[in-house]
Amino acid sequence: MLHVRSSAAPRGHAPATGFTIFELAIALFLTTLLLGGIFTPLQTQLDNRKTAETGQLLVEAREALLGYVAAHGHFPCPADAASAGREPEGTDHATGRCPVYYGFLPAATLGFRKSDGNGYAADGWYSAGNVIRYAVSNQTIGPGGNTSALTRAYGMRTAGLANLADPALSLFHVCDGAKGASASGCGTAGTIVSTAPVVIWSAGPNAAVGAASSDEAQNPNTNGGSADRIFVSRVRSTAAGREFDDVVSWIPMPVLLGRMVAAGQLP
Repeated sequence: MLHVRSSAAPRGHAPATGFTIFELAIALFLTTLLLGGIFTPLQTQLDNRKTAETGQLLVEAREALLGYVAAHGHFPCPADAASAGREPEGTDHATGRCPVYYGFLPAATLGFRKSDGNGYAADGWYSAGNVIRYAVSNQTIGPGGNTSALTRAYGMRTAGLANLADPALSLFHVCDGAKGASASGCGTAGTIVSTAPVVIWSAGPNAAVGAASSDEAQNPNTNGGSADRIFVSRVRSTAAGREFDDVVSWIPMPVLLGRMVAAGQLP
């Protein structure tokens, strides 16, 4: 007798219907965990690479400024938002007057290699607002009201090597936090340096909008920031109220004096 195999499923067994909704949910959850585990380290690596690149650019900016001051005997004035990376109109090195003392690296004036296409020096993030910023102190140095000595022709020579090298000199103060700092010093915050003639910095990946933390608010940024002699440099943080992603550098006074003496700008 001929037997025909039935195509129907045996009694008591449900036909195969593929993944259940529960199984799909589990699969999606595991896929999300896997992708998150891959992309988070990649994003961290990317941020670290851009931070390192920005740090190197600040080193190059510092060298460009030291080359300029060794050749001219004074620092350039910071660029402003309308000067296309050059010293702004109204700069007067005979008196040392700068239209702004907290602005942008004058990359076009310095011939800096990394430009954002508008004459300013781009940092590692390449986004709107991500340009290297620069401030030069206009504090009086030495006796006789020697103001704007750092941007005035022969101003540092007039101030004298002894006064420039005085450890009590108060120029830019770089602190390890804003808490406890005042407009004239780091106060109870840790002092990293108090005699920095110039500070060069990047506002970091949030440069387009700035941050609300008190630490970032000490560094001039898109939101304004504090244009006084206090800057903050510390480890990066995303903690609420303690956000900080700025990259901050400066020229130590001993380095400046060594370069000026070697160039014959100081006795």
